[in-house]
Amino acid sequence: MAEWSGAKRFYKEAGVIGVADGLLGVGLDGRPVKTPAGSNLAVSSWSLADAMVAEWAAQSETIDPYSMPLCKLSATVIDRLSNNRDEVVGFTLMIAETDLLCYRAEEPADLVARQQESWQPELDWAKQELSAEFTVTVGVLPINQPENALQALQTALTELDDFQLMGVSNAAAAAGSLILALGMQRGRINAVAMFEKSVLEEKYQMEIWGEDQEILERHERVRADIEDSAKFLELLAS
Repeated sequence: MAEWSGAKRFYKEAGVIGVADGLLGVGLDGRPVKTPAGSNLAVSSWSLADAMVAEWAAQSETIDPYSMPLCKLSATVIDRLSNNRDEVVGFTLMIAETDLLCYRAEEPADLVARQQESWQPELDWAKQELSAEFTVTVGVLPINQPENALQALQTALTELDDFQLMGVSNAAAAAGSLILALGMQRGRINAVAMFEKSVLEEKYQMEIWGEDQEILERHERVRADIEDSAKFLELLAS
């Protein structure tokens, strides 16, 4: 999508059009939009295609690709993920090896309690629903997670189609937790809950020491990535 950055809007209307293989693409004055690699920007979901069209229709005189996250995610699937699926599964699984939920504070007691209250139910869910029992530690030194737990999450990832995998991987990378991302994809938690759980410790620290502008700006990026991923997954399912 970067090649559109700064370009003048050259079309009057955006709409859903049929393209090859029964897929639905974005048409600008009837002409199909292409991905950076030259493929049709096309999906099987009408809801997602319509939402991508809305992103193009909302452009002003100058095209801003960063305001089109659904198009960007879809283009990434088409150009990169579909031909490198195993690599994406492997990268996403690496997030689980150091999953945020497994690294707890030793003190103070109220932070320990907040982490236990917010994070432990998600680990319990992963154990019950995904047969993935993870080890919890105190501190930040990496630990090896049980192989059967990682294998269970790998199975969950391989069961996703390419577009679902993109949404889960993007959310997991933003939050630092594959468990939270799978929970969101399966409807256990929503985007707001996922974001709040992912920034719990940093928000606690800012309650004590005051707000940090760099952290707040990073939180907004994390929030946006999680919300975009959630919308992407929701549209795929509708």
